[in-house]
Amino acid sequence: MNPSLVFIDGDQGTTGLQIHERLRGRTDLTLITLPATERKDATRRAEAINACDIAILCLPDDAAREAMSAIVNPAVRVIDASSAHRTQPGWTYGFPEMTPEQPERIATARRVSNPGCYPTGAIGLLRPLSHAGLIPANHPVSIYAVSGYSGRGRVGVEQYEGPGAVNAPSFQVYGLGLAHKHAPEIQQHAGLSQRPIFVPAYGAFRQGIVLTVPLDVRQLGPRVDGATIHACLARHYAEAPHVQVMPLHESSALTQLDPQAMNGTDHLRLSVFPNDEHGHVLLSAVFDNLGKGAAGAAVQNLNLMLAQ
Repeated sequence: MNPSLVFIDGDQGTTGLQIHERLRGRTDLTLITLPATERKDATRRAEAINACDIAILCLPDDAAREAMSAIVNPAVRVIDASSAHRTQPGWTYGFPEMTPEQPERIATARRVSNPGCYPTGAIGLLRPLSHAGLIPANHPVSIYAVSGYSGRGRVGVEQYEGPGAVNAPSFQVYGLGLAHKHAPEIQQHAGLSQRPIFVPAYGAFRQGIVLTVPLDVRQLGPRVDGATIHACLARHYAEAPHVQVMPLHESSALTQLDPQAMNGTDHLRLSVFPNDEHGHVLLSAVFDNLGKGAAGAAVQNLNLMLAQ
């Protein structure tokens, strides 16, 4: 069988570089690359994207839409790592662990939207619970997350590693207008009927994410508690190699969460922290924003599509 042709459009960005490195040396595919002088040449990019079997778009949203408009070869399949198509009809959401049917949907899809980094953690926690009825669809959900500065792409890396790094803030909360572009993606794929409150932040570390969702179980129903929530997550991800649900006896021994704990892996670690006395539960997700939150997820989706 001939190797599949894969073109990474935007292979010099933070995510594109990671994907390129992960695919280097594989014998089941051939990477189509453009020399530096042709990367911004619309004609050469169009030729490359129409010559491949699978294109991976690592571009800003508008550029991703432009790349899609250049595709005239109906055989070309696409993984879009931008946020341009994550809530669009006709696109398959590239979170294989979201439902039992999702891996097959991704494997046979023509158009796959790679999840956002923050949504990977939020949806990973919330989707199984909303599907099981433990969190009502109309429940007011609040999400708090801190990412490494590479989550901003090359701009973030330059701010913290470039000449002006001495002036880079140690911590910054952003999205203060509560209009972050990830909120609709989380709402749709987590099975929520109303927009969640999402408060993101960047820390002075290169990569890694810790995302938390606080819940008051008294608002969820008389039979819902931390143990019930944990059992639901553990059951949902029992056969998922890239998602770890920390046992309750292990999470109860923790006093802090390190956003960098899963760096260098493609794993998503979920935890449940119940406080039965006060009726509160804290859900958490820790993962590498460049691993399961970006490049690792894209390669996971690529592998599913290549196996079809």
